[in-house]
Amino acid sequence: MRRILRFLLITLLLVFVVIQFFQTEKNNEEISSNHIFNQEEVPENIRNILTNACLDCHSNTTNYWWYNHIAPVSWMVADHINEGKSELNFSEWANMDIFEKITILEEICQETERKSMPLSSYRAIHPKAKLSDEQIAELCDWTTKLAEELLANAAGE
Repeated sequence: MRRILRFLLITLLLVFVVIQFFQTEKNNEEISSNHIFNQEEVPENIRNILTNACLDCHSNTTNYWWYNHIAPVSWMVADHINEGKSELNFSEWANMDIFEKITILEEICQETERKSMPLSSYRAIHPKAKLSDEQIAELCDWTTKLAEELLANAAGE
């Protein structure tokens, strides 16, 4: 029994070491001119909310913690980032049409009000991502205002 247990532990350790050589590509570009921060007027409080609660998964710029470099956690994080960016990528804001932007702004408010975003697993590890009711209201006010501005600008063109 001890031999089997020892063999299993050594095998698991070897597998763990080997999988460290299979790292994912990191999501760490600089903030580009296409980023929402460079395309829209974003107040500092909203900038902080987006940075703390959204941008790690919804932009091309992720702040990685130490555990994000250890497989298989790094694989799960990469999957979350890829999925998040496929839904919304703030780094590609300039490339979206006006209707897509307005829809996204409405969804941001809805998802945060429902507390389905940021994900509960992300909030558990990142305390700054836990949005208070006041922060959610500020974010919704801003998204509504920006959507109205975008629509007014489009109507004026």
